[in-house]
This record gives sequence, structure tokens and C-alpha cells, in this order.
Amino acid sequence: MLKTGIRILSIAAVFFAACACCSTTHSEEMNIKVNRIWDSEKHCAFTSLTKFNGRYYVTFREGGGHIFEEDGSARGRIRILESPNGRKWKSVACLAKEGYDLRDPSLSVTPDGRLLVSTGGSIYVDKKLVGRDPMYSESLDGRNFSDPELIELNSTIATGEDWLWKVDWKGDTGYGVVYSSLEEGSGNQTIVFLVKTSDGIHYEDVAKIDVPGFPNEAAVHFLNDGRMLMLLRQESLDSQAIWGVSEQPYTDWKLTKTGFQAGGPNFIIFGDSTIVAGSRSYMIPGAPKTMLLKGTLDGRFEQIAVLPSGGDTSYPGFLVVGDELWVSYYSTHQTRKAAVYLARIPLKCLNL
Repeated sequence: MLKTGIRILSIAAVFFAACACCSTTHSEEMNIKVNRIWDSEKHCAFTSLTKFNGRYYVTFREGGGHIFEEDGSARGRIRILESPNGRKWKSVACLAKEGYDLRDPSLSVTPDGRLLVSTGGSIYVDKKLVGRDPMYSESLDGRNFSDPELIELNSTIATGEDWLWKVDWKGDTGYGVVYSSLEEGSGNQTIVFLVKTSDGIHYEDVAKIDVPGFPNEAAVHFLNDGRMLMLLRQESLDSQAIWGVSEQPYTDWKLTKTGFQAGGPNFIIFGDSTIVAGSRSYMIPGAPKTMLLKGTLDGRFEQIAVLPSGGDTSYPGFLVVGDELWVSYYSTHQTRKAAVYLARIPLKCLNL
């Protein structure tokens, strides 16, 4: 059962420059550093961020446009960057698969020590989406990655137009949310279901999540007590993002409307009760931004920051490094094609 949450959209901090500041409760000014870490003649979008073997990794899709190339084809590839310190980045891999548009890559570290890249593979014919296959690539050293291969989705409700959006691990088990079209070419008629894996390659059903309104992109993470949290995009009806909380075995969900519209939702947990989420902001019509929100376990969120961004933007990745929150995202506010940025925000600046 969905219930309406409180809509709180006051802006506590807005960042317009590559180096900005905000005020803490002690009236101290803290520098916010935002660096463009990758741009090219390609459209670079949909980021993910993690740490592996003592080094930092950012991945994203690279293509001619948001979907299509100039010739009308869709053949996105997955770029992976590596850095020893978050300042200097270099490309270590560029993954592609013939006949597929690879997009929305997500990084995670498996319990047995592999860097896993989970990604979607779209199939287009004459600019019409005719299929979606979830895929994976993996690396033992962060330098050499396997070619993308199909994920095995042992689901009773998979349709052949299926998208595994992100994976997070609890102990030896990884979890993610798959959204599937109800029938071939059904467009905005989708269902979502939670799946689990022991290896990042083979997945099985856990539960169908009953959400109307074209549900799709979803991130899941875990509290220390084992509860799973979920932030889910909903694109029709009132278009409000959905917040979910579930106890093991994650088959019964308490779902709450958040009061904000999401695009590329993700979040990170601080302690046992504080959430920092990131998504595309639709507050200003025709002027999307990448926003950060602070929230509570009951699904109440307040917008606290807008990162330097504009146009085609959002899809953040999160990582705590020392006393900073690192946020990867993409934007077209400075470049003709979308570029990838990394914001380094002192935790004190967010009162964390």
C-alpha cells in the first residue's frame, strides 16, 4: 500500500561554480570541489562509483547521444576510469557488444573479490526498442575486464525486455531490482521485481514489488540490522519516486511516496537513520539539475543541494572517502556533449 509522504523541497545549498561553499551549523565555510573528470566528442552519461583494491573507479556510458548515433543506430559502450586519489583519472577499459546499446552501468565488489560491472543492453531496430538484456563484465585486478556477457535471469516474470539496474551486496548475496515490459513493445507498461544472486551472473526471483505508474530505475542498499532500503523511479501517474523498506527475506515492502520526481535515483546511508539521495531535479521547469536530498527511514526527503549541472544530467554514484562524500554524475552545463564530474563534499557541509 502506498502512502503520501511529506513534500519538503527547500534548498539549503546551491552550487553554481566548480568550487563553492556552504555553511555548517557552526557557521564554518567548507569548500566544495567539483572537477570534470572526463569529456570527449561523445555523450558520457549514467555514472557509478566505487573503491576496489585501494583505487577508485567510475564507470559510465559513452555514445553519440543520449541514445542514438548520428546514423540512427544505438551502440553505446561502457567506459571505466581508474584513479589512485580521485584527482587524476585514466581510462582502463571500454566495453562494447555487437548489436547492443550498453547503458546504465553499475559497479559493485563481490564477496569473492571481483569488480563487477552490471549493465543493460538495449536492442534497437530502426530506432525502435525491440529487446533488453541485462549483462555483466568482471575484473580481478581492475585493469583487465571480461567481455560483456548475458546475465542469466531465472525469473518467472521476465519478458525479454528486462533491465537489472543496480546490484548491492549483503553478506554473500547480491540484490537488485529488475523492471520488465509486460509485453513486447509495451512501452510504459512495466513490472518490477527483486532478484538475488550469489555470483553476479545468475539471478533468481525474491519478490514482485507492487508499484503502478511505469516503475523502473531502482537502487537498493542495506541498514546494519539487515533491512533493505529502496528508492524507485515512477514515471507516470503522479511521477513521485517511491521509498521502500523491507525486512528479511525482503518479500513484504512498506512503500511511501516521497513527494519528488526522480531520474537516475541513488542513495547512501549514514548511521542507522540518515539517507543522502541524489537524482535529477525537476523543480525548475525546463531546467533540470542534479540534486542531493537528505531523508529519513520513513521516506521524508528535503532537497539540500544542487550540484553544478544542467541539461541532460544526473545519475549519481556515491562513496564516502575520509571526511568527504564523493558524488559522480554527468551534465551538459559546460560542454556540448555530456561530461562526467566528481564532487567532493565535506561531510560537515551536509551536517553528517
